[in-house]
Formats: sequence, C-alpha cells, structure tokens
Amino acid sequence: MAKKNAALKAVKHIKEGFVVGLGSGSTAAYAIEEIGNRIRHEGLSIFGVPTSYQAFMLAVKHKIPITTLEEHPRLDLTIDGADQIDKDLNLIKGMGGALLREKIVASASKKFVVIADESKKVKVLGENNHPVPLEVVPFAAKPIMLKLKEMGGTPILREGKGKVGPTITDNGNVIIDVNFGLIESPSKLESVLRNLPGIVETGLFLKMADVVHIGTASGTETIEKE
Repeated sequence: MAKKNAALKAVKHIKEGFVVGLGSGSTAAYAIEEIGNRIRHEGLSIFGVPTSYQAFMLAVKHKIPITTLEEHPRLDLTIDGADQIDKDLNLIKGMGGALLREKIVASASKKFVVIADESKKVKVLGENNHPVPLEVVPFAAKPIMLKLKEMGGTPILREGKGKVGPTITDNGNVIIDVNFGLIESPSKLESVLRNLPGIVETGLFLKMADVVHIGTASGTETIEKE
C-alpha cells in the first residue's frame, strides 16, 4: 500500500498534454497503472516514454500512448522509483537493470518525481551494504572489475534469473553491482567511476530528483529539492 500511495500522489503532477517518462520497477508500475486509470476515467491525453521493455509492456497494457525521445526530446515530467534516497535527495537506482535509460529520460525531463516506500530512506547512500549498479560494456567487464577492487569496492557481475549467464540490459550491456560501503562523497565516487573506460552509466542519481514522495501505510511524505 505504501508504494501505491506514493504513486497516486506522483501521478497528480501530470497535466493534460504532458509527455511523461515512465520509470521501471515495482513502484513505478503502480504509477503506470494509475496513469492508465486517469486516461480511462478522466479522458486525460498524454504520451509516455518508457525507460525499459518492462515499462513499455505495462504502458501498452494500460493503454498509455507511447512516444520516443526522438519525437519528444524534452519531457514535462518523469516518475520513477529509487533503491535508496539520502537526505539531500541523492539516489541509488538500477537494481532493475534499467539505470542507463532511466537516467537519460530523467535528465531529459523538466521535473523528476521519485516515488518510494519508507524503507528506501537512508542517512548515507550505501547503508546496509547496498551496492551501486553500473552498466558496463561486456568487452570491459573483467578490467573494470579489477579496477573496482583496487578502489576498495566489492564488485559482482549480476547473473540473469531464469537463464544461465549475466544479466543483459536493454542496451546489450552487463550490470556490475559494487558494494563500496558507506558512500560519504557520492559526487567524488561518481566522478571516479565515470572516468573508467567501459562504464557506460552509474546508478548514482545525484542532484536530479526535484520531488520525492515517500509512501507510508496511511499516506505520503513529500520532500522537495531546496
């Protein structure tokens, strides 16, 4: 119920004629369902840009008209979930494997709305041994893992579920999940990671969220960027 409460609140940001980025994962799925409800019951006319094949299939199921960044390179709004959220609204995302497209869509949006339940709030990113997902070119996976170990990280190549071998993203890359412990300086870590050739994108979404709706059993808590 907490995730659904957050999604219900977030979908209220959407207005007639908006082009909306559709996030991936279980919390974003509630938002996609609710957008479909608004289209059906209110006659709301919008377009959606899915961030993954999962989001695309859900949008089709809920009869949300689909468009692309090619046609709409500037979006009005994106609604997406997060795996961890710190007090400065920095995020770790990507446990669903869609971090690259999620970051592209969020950065193309005038407003980035994040939805989550209370368990995703942390004082410091990396709490509870939470890893940072990295999307990596397969050719570079082994050298990148060695460099991550030299940096003090514990990298694991994400394995596919229901198939043998690594998880392959919608972009044909692999995911490496890296535990860095508590991340005292997310911006410094992001800078170092982005300079390693072969890392296409990181799951650190820093200073990107404009509004965060934290769902609870009884309602929502809203935090806005200062």
